[in-house]
Amino acid sequence: MEASAKKPGVLIVDDDPSVTVSLSLLLKNNGYRPIVAHTPDRALASLREERVEAVLQDMNFSRKTTGEEGLNLLADIRAEQPQVPVILMTAWGSIALAVKGIKAGALDFLTKPWQNDQVLRLLETARELAAGTTDPAEPSSRESLDQRFDFSRIVGASDSLLRILATIGRVAHTDASVLILGESGTGKELIADAIHRNSKRARGPFVKVNLGGIAASLFESEMFGHLRGAFTDAVSDRKGRFTQAHGGSIFLDEIGDLDPGSQVKMLRVLQDRRYEVLGSSRTISVDTRVVSATNRNLDAMVREGSFREDLFYRLNLITLELPPLRERPEDIPLLVNHFLGHLAQSYGLERPQVAPAAMKMLQRHAWPGNIRHLKQVLERALLISGKDMLEPEDFRQHQTGPATETPTDVLPPVGDMTLEEIEKAMILKSLKHFEGNVTKVASSLGISRAALYRRFEKHGICP
Repeated sequence: MEASAKKPGVLIVDDDPSVTVSLSLLLKNNGYRPIVAHTPDRALASLREERVEAVLQDMNFSRKTTGEEGLNLLADIRAEQPQVPVILMTAWGSIALAVKGIKAGALDFLTKPWQNDQVLRLLETARELAAGTTDPAEPSSRESLDQRFDFSRIVGASDSLLRILATIGRVAHTDASVLILGESGTGKELIADAIHRNSKRARGPFVKVNLGGIAASLFESEMFGHLRGAFTDAVSDRKGRFTQAHGGSIFLDEIGDLDPGSQVKMLRVLQDRRYEVLGSSRTISVDTRVVSATNRNLDAMVREGSFREDLFYRLNLITLELPPLRERPEDIPLLVNHFLGHLAQSYGLERPQVAPAAMKMLQRHAWPGNIRHLKQVLERALLISGKDMLEPEDFRQHQTGPATETPTDVLPPVGDMTLEEIEKAMILKSLKHFEGNVTKVASSLGISRAALYRRFEKHGICP
């Protein structure tokens, strides 16, 4: 009895005895202590009587299919024991209900019929995240963070960056999906890499996918693979990105650029962890941790209907929002020294010093392209100046965008132009500035080439 009491208790709430029996057997065989309730009242009573570490909860407990009973029970559980993670269970066609539940405080959801390994993975992640949020030993300095985690590729010690690194330290060892938000050039790929290197999957593959560069017609082939002869140009077998990432992590960059059809396909593989290779009828299971990133406002895209709400909530169990470089000026001297050292070494040059006045000027600059922009300016100054000491004038000619100390209002008066017109005007201006170089135009606008071509089509622009 004592040994059983020490096992983590999981409350299963479902009015279908076949569901509770099946889940109870699965949990018992994998080291959990199942606690069964067939009604909301019994569930709340069990929550008060037993030590519960997680809840698996259905959305309906009668012939009603509105999900109101499930949402009411979730609210009661959250009110009584808000620290206990709740995982909702629903049919695939009722995912919208699960999304409502996540908005109301549920941690995640799974669809019926479930996959046993998916249930176990969700429970493990839920318990690990719950334990991480109560960890009192949160490091308060860069030095203490570096003693516990590998953040060697990330430069900076500002408070905003330290908060992000501390969060990574708490969640990296779990399998929780992570969504990284931030402007172009803020280092989203480095953050994704840090999550992988500090996870239990660190020895597995880390597969990076630029979704903005994949045409909709090639999405399934790129992500899931194909067999020879699956379509006209399939002259040989191809491994998809999810297959390559099995046992490791997959980084889905520019997730906001996915078209609606590809969003549905992505949702299914993230939900079921299963897919079929093009040209094959065999279902493949994938075991990978998903990290995604975008510089777009997914909340706004969900509201306007261009990004699926259920996919959004499948991606952002944990959300990290990276601050732009202009909001962490104290990190600029560290970044300058880091980049100049590496650049000088790679070009076989002596590492120059930066005059105090020049460093202050760099700290005051707005850096519209963020860290990537700073690196480019430093690289040009290093190669062109040939000096041992870099002065302000060595950087001024290479900077673009206004300094933060002298902001100017370059936008047209309110009401003169629509957002569509402003977007088109900026694209045309960038094309003229970069003499039609599409790669440079896309980089300057902070979007991918594929996204830029879609805007060409949208605005009737012929580059």
